[in-house]
Amino acid sequence: MNTYDKGLMWFRRDLRAEDNAALYHALKSCRQVWCVFVLDTEILEPLLARGLTADRRVAFIRESLVQLDARLRAMGREHGTEATGLIVRHARARDAIPALARQLQVQAVFANHDDEPAAHARDAHVLGQLAHEGIMFHGHKDHVVFERREVLTQAGHAFGVFTPYKNAWLKQVDSFQLKPYPVARYAASLGALPGPVGGEWNAPVPRLSDIDFEPIDPAQLKMAPGEKGAHQLFEDFVQRIDRYHETRDYPAIKGPSYLSVHLRFGTLSIRQVASVAYQMHLQGMAGASTWLSELIWRDFYHQILANFPHVVDKAFKPEYDHIRFEQGKHAKELFAAWCEGRTGYPLVDAAMAQINQTGYMHNRLRMVVASFLVKDLGIHWRWGEAYFADHLIDFDLAANNGGWQWASSSGCDAQPYFRIFNPVTQSERFDPQGKFIRRYLPQLANLPDACIHAPWQARELELVAAGVELGKTYPHPVVDHAEARERTLLRYAVVKKPNATPK
Repeated sequence: MNTYDKGLMWFRRDLRAEDNAALYHALKSCRQVWCVFVLDTEILEPLLARGLTADRRVAFIRESLVQLDARLRAMGREHGTEATGLIVRHARARDAIPALARQLQVQAVFANHDDEPAAHARDAHVLGQLAHEGIMFHGHKDHVVFERREVLTQAGHAFGVFTPYKNAWLKQVDSFQLKPYPVARYAASLGALPGPVGGEWNAPVPRLSDIDFEPIDPAQLKMAPGEKGAHQLFEDFVQRIDRYHETRDYPAIKGPSYLSVHLRFGTLSIRQVASVAYQMHLQGMAGASTWLSELIWRDFYHQILANFPHVVDKAFKPEYDHIRFEQGKHAKELFAAWCEGRTGYPLVDAAMAQINQTGYMHNRLRMVVASFLVKDLGIHWRWGEAYFADHLIDFDLAANNGGWQWASSSGCDAQPYFRIFNPVTQSERFDPQGKFIRRYLPQLANLPDACIHAPWQARELELVAAGVELGKTYPHPVVDHAEARERTLLRYAVVKKPNATPK
């Protein structure tokens, strides 16, 4: 027996019909369910205000919504119901959802959890409006395997260090947590959209131009959107996952999974991928074990955000807020050089070219450029965090904040403050032949392998032969790494613990 006559499924960061917790519970609990996604102006308008009119994330969402709409319609037809697609609104979600719930006369709204502070505020407002109307609001876990306070220390506290969290995660996980939700089994409850085709309720997904964004060819996204794109990428990755632990750090080769954007927007189920990785881990596959550890890091950062929300505005470790970073005109000039890939350090500049051209950056390079910004240039990590937030197609607040705080040593389980990546040795180790550098810095393509990591150390004859003129075709280094390292050690002295010595 259905608990409710009518329900509303509110898609957010879960843009798939398969194995979707909230959609499953909505369909199972209601005789009739409508589905909605809100292109939230509270999120989109600040992007437009910052001039980000050609935003890859918005384009990715739009194309994924087209696929989701088509899948919902197909699921409805399989059960004899036409027009079971997606209602898409361009409005403030906090206003649109209560309004839709009233118009459709539903008794309950279903959604999957989102632990970002802004999402909590939005959901609290929606919950209050719905409660005033006597409409229930049901939230479900879907974005991670374990959330919030599901994995705790023996003392009942949230973890602040990764390794013990990982050990507890592995002890706690079992087939139940990784079991998929059989959505299709209950798809007969999908309700037909009211009104005629093309009308207010049964219209195509808006085009980017309809919401004031510039059209982007899906091919330019570099990441195939939607459930279809997610499954294609995952199937490809499974074929090479056994070497992941050996290849993941080398940006010039196909090592990563490239699934981060699909996990971010929920076009791929975390349960599905974690289940595959976990089974391979149990079989002793080193690559799968390493990738599973990355998925656990993802859960870890989300539970940090949920339990220590102060990290959004402050350092996880309060004492690190006392560090005095560079300010003023010179700091802004250094930051601009970093953003635009003009630091004079090829691996750093190539990585910044990658994010600027594609919206993606290899994970090893995210650590390298973050360390360089904070510990070579002396710029506050929040500047870099904000830049990544605007430019990464897979931007996720929990992971982005966690990664930047790790690099700056201010976060949970972060690298020690005295560990400072050398951008040249990182380049020599992880791009030894300069293949990645040459891909994104063609002006250095003719330099010998031995010179491409530090062009300023090359002999004049080698530079001339390669067509490189420092200061013109490629910049001089904006800082000396050895000198910058000493400045950083002094800067971080305010947090230095007694008897701590650099290693």
